[in-house]
Amino acid sequence: MMSKPLYVSAVLAVLATLPLPALAADLPAIKAGGRNAVPECVTPGRLHAFLKSRNSSLDARYERIGAEYMRHGEELGIRWDYAFYQMIVETGALSYKNGNKPGDVKPTQNNFAGLGATGRGERGETFKDLSTGVRAHLQHLLMYSGEKVADPVAERTRKVQEWGVLTSWQAKFKKPITYADMARQWAPGSRGYPGMLSDIAEQFHDDFCSKPDPRPELVQEARAGGKSAPSQVADAGPKGRGAKAEVAPPRDEIAEKISGADIYRRKVEEERAEATSATMAGLGAGSIVPKEVVQPTTILNAPKSDPVETTPPAQTASAAGAAAKGAMTPPPAVSAVGKCQVFTASYGGQKAVIIKVAATEGTHYTVLDVNEGAEKRETEAFIQAYAKGGQMVGEFTSANQALDKAFELCPEG
Repeated sequence: MMSKPLYVSAVLAVLATLPLPALAADLPAIKAGGRNAVPECVTPGRLHAFLKSRNSSLDARYERIGAEYMRHGEELGIRWDYAFYQMIVETGALSYKNGNKPGDVKPTQNNFAGLGATGRGERGETFKDLSTGVRAHLQHLLMYSGEKVADPVAERTRKVQEWGVLTSWQAKFKKPITYADMARQWAPGSRGYPGMLSDIAEQFHDDFCSKPDPRPELVQEARAGGKSAPSQVADAGPKGRGAKAEVAPPRDEIAEKISGADIYRRKVEEERAEATSATMAGLGAGSIVPKEVVQPTTILNAPKSDPVETTPPAQTASAAGAAAKGAMTPPPAVSAVGKCQVFTASYGGQKAVIIKVAATEGTHYTVLDVNEGAEKRETEAFIQAYAKGGQMVGEFTSANQALDKAFELCPEG
């Protein structure tokens, strides 16, 4: 979940105009398997050389980052090569720059996927070292694939599992979830993100697969310690694209660890990101919505049988960020699913309020993002239009604080 990837936004605008199949052709499943192995030519040494070709000022401490992706990736049983390509997208090839400006995540955070960064003053999680940061990224991707992660490194991963934010999305798939599927959920509203992963993979295979490995010893280093999976060496064929290999057996189902903490910010930011197709959103974060646009009300702790969105989409912004003003469709009545439910809605502001509505089917708490200086007006307007009889029960400096309080008031789901 960094609110924007660290690439120039103009690239995304161009990619967004291309047909989707051209953007995300042949992106593999997240979980590795007999027909979905990392090609033989993808080695830590070649990946480091590829990184240096994209970032001539690459810090020497990243010399073994490819080995860490390989080590943890094989242990977790996922396609770690595409995770590495995603890291390049998210960090600007470890430059941590958004154009000529610093990105939302600092190099000292060892946060290679922007976990927890929202671009709204929240710089995301910090991991103690490079290896831990890599594992946090890979565990989050494993969670996207539908597999439960035991004792996650990242707080964001733990929260999204605990509250089932991705459960209804994952339930739609009758096939293994791919990196293209993940990318569309990771950056909803943008068609460019799958294409960026595909483009980087293409560049690596075209330019580096046929070159000698400058650091072949890193492969053995990655597999040292006896914890890595069996070799995922493939009969690569042209440019190393084939994939016939031995891989680790499927991991046992791991029971979800419930810790009873605050709600994950991810779903809130995803809903905001859907408001603009030209702005990218990264993992666990989204774009800021124009002030006149209110997002669909979203239930955050709905049971698995309920859809996540409970209202049709409201007005959305165009690629230029403009939105026509007009009335929104009122949310339909919500059936009784428990004592209370938590929803979110947004006017795009930095502050937040909680609105409580007591109804026969249960109590609803809506966390509404409001603009500073317009808190009262926007709250009253929302209550009048969508929360008849509602009361503001709290005002907060951020949506995170409001969500914390909302789930104190409504822990069941």
